Amino acid sequence: MDVSGEHRFNAPIDIVWQTLFDASALRAAIPGCEDLREAAPGVHAIRARIGVSAVKGQYSGEVRVVEAAQPLLYRLAMSGSGTPGGLQGEARFDLKEAPGGTVVAYRGDLTAQGGLARVGSQVLSGAAKLMIGQFFKEMERQVRDRTP
Repeated sequence: MDVSGEHRFNAPIDIVWQTLFDASALRAAIPGCEDLREAAPGVHAIRARIGVSAVKGQYSGEVRVVEAAQPLLYRLAMSGSGTPGGLQGEARFDLKEAPGGTVVAYRGDLTAQGGLARVGSQVLSGAAKLMIGQFFKEMERQVRDRTP
């Protein structure tokens, strides 16, 4: 399943970059995140309780920074499993300065396993879009709080 889009922040690129890499900001922004901690440099263990449609359940997994070129792009690899099944994927975030702020373009590829694979891509895609929207709404607040 592919997901992509972009989000505009009314803040300088450096503040957006720093916020996207701040563990406390991520913990607040990731829907259902119960724990996010650094397991090794560039690797975070995550535990989340998701309450969205067919992906509802508790998950644990790992998010690894594959590539980072501050402040322009970063790529992540992630894997997780939970009561309804598992997910593996990669995501790329491209940041660019725009008049009055920063645009973050994202593109991700997720593969569902187990019970999640049987749900269907339309349901998973809808849940992913909802969660991405929640994530960026909270990141917007986090960025705004850090912008002078």
